[in-house]
Amino acid sequence: MQEIDARGLSCPAPVLQAKAALQAETINHLTVIVDNKAAEQNVQRFLESEGFQTDAVQQESDFRVIGTRTTNEVRQHEPIVEVQSQDKRILVLCATDRLGTGDDELGRKLMVNFIGTLREMGKDLWRLIFVNNGVKLTIDESDVLKELKAYEDDGLQILVCGTCLDHFNLLERKRVGQTTNMLDIVTAMQLADQVINI
Repeated sequence: MQEIDARGLSCPAPVLQAKAALQAETINHLTVIVDNKAAEQNVQRFLESEGFQTDAVQQESDFRVIGTRTTNEVRQHEPIVEVQSQDKRILVLCATDRLGTGDDELGRKLMVNFIGTLREMGKDLWRLIFVNNGVKLTIDESDVLKELKAYEDDGLQILVCGTCLDHFNLLERKRVGQTTNMLDIVTAMQLADQVINI
């Protein structure tokens, strides 16, 4: 069994270390130790995408993600952002919970309108990613939670930065989207036909 100590490393370093270990040799048992919940979720999701059955155990402030390969087939990592259609792929990156600067109350109202109006993009709206202060739009008290859940129910993939949620102490309050890491975000931006930054 191989063990990786990724404590103290920020996203996406723990996932990248696990990926490098799997590329270097065939491993059937891998344990990755991390020190935050976002890294635990990201490593667990990555190992599962590689054919591992995972279990996460918390020990004081650390998390041990234990992966056991359930199949002899070694799979190549398939990012969660794989292309599935011929539609234009527009990625909207929201780094704030308000639109524009000047008046915060107006900015929050404008963001509610913006999120609601994204539906007008139709099938071209490919990914919606929330980073930094934008992750606050995905939590239990968000004014756009209903709209975001409707988008997700319609098949839109919503990615939420785990490091950002952890920074704001909001990981447990996220109610929509998939907790993700910078590797998946960068891959999505690379695959997108157009990136709109908010």
